[in-house]
Amino acid sequence: MITSQQMRAARALLGIDQRQLAELAGLSLPTIQRMEASDGQVRGVVDTLVKVIGALEDSGIELIGENASSIGIGRGVRLRETMDGKPVHKVGSILFDQAKPETDAG
Repeated sequence: MITSQQMRAARALLGIDQRQLAELAGLSLPTIQRMEASDGQVRGVVDTLVKVIGALEDSGIELIGENASSIGIGRGVRLRETMDGKPVHKVGSILFDQAKPETDAG
């Protein structure tokens, strides 16, 4: 349904903290903290999960399921994996990880 990684990424995109997400979802801060502390898919009461997902979606977040295409436009986040399903440990960024030219100190 939603992973803890998606929750943290969604909050980062919105620029909100855990307390603000709790307020948007009508939940307590410890509930959000517990959900985000879980490893992988968040487990919990369905009503609680629905509240969090609804709050994120109402704020403009599109949650993309595994192997699902996106129906929206705009920016988003997706965790890249290799074809065998294993996470990529080091991914070069075309913007930030390019080799920098060496400069002469003098």
